[in-house]
Amino acid sequence: MSKQIPPQINVVRYASPIGELSLASMDDKLVHLDFEDNDERLRTIQNRRFKNLEWTEGGTAPSPIIEWLDGYFDGRVGRLPVDAITMVGTAFQKSVWDGLITIPIGQSVSYAGLADQLGNSKAVRAVARANALNPVSIIVPCHRVIGSNGTLTGYAGGLARKKWLLDHEAAMRAKAA
Repeated sequence: MSKQIPPQINVVRYASPIGELSLASMDDKLVHLDFEDNDERLRTIQNRRFKNLEWTEGGTAPSPIIEWLDGYFDGRVGRLPVDAITMVGTAFQKSVWDGLITIPIGQSVSYAGLADQLGNSKAVRAVARANALNPVSIIVPCHRVIGSNGTLTGYAGGLARKKWLLDHEAAMRAKAA
């Protein structure tokens, strides 16, 4: 009888202008991107999604992810590296995450607006929860969702980082125009 090998997840650190990022990969696909001070959140979310994980650190992250992050933080808008990402979630969560990707850089939408966009205006709280569980922060831009009154609300990386990302993207959009 052969013993089943547990899934392996590898965490690599990436230095960004707003703090070190943790990039967690499995089978050459990014499964989680978060700020280093959220490593406990990373482990909690991924341990729920994948059972009996074996964690390692070091090595490399998928090169399309690194290239995209380098460009993004350098102020260049690049094609999202969706082929280098695996996102595990419910069908509803995936629909919210797909909706996040459609928000243009330098723009934002409210949780209610995103619920409307998904065709379910009553699902504001469910949209907010799915947004909070986004495993690939920055690339899947959950930071572009704001309160209905235009205020910055809830971001696992902290509101200061959310503001920085939105300001950075506004500058990128202005430069591209």
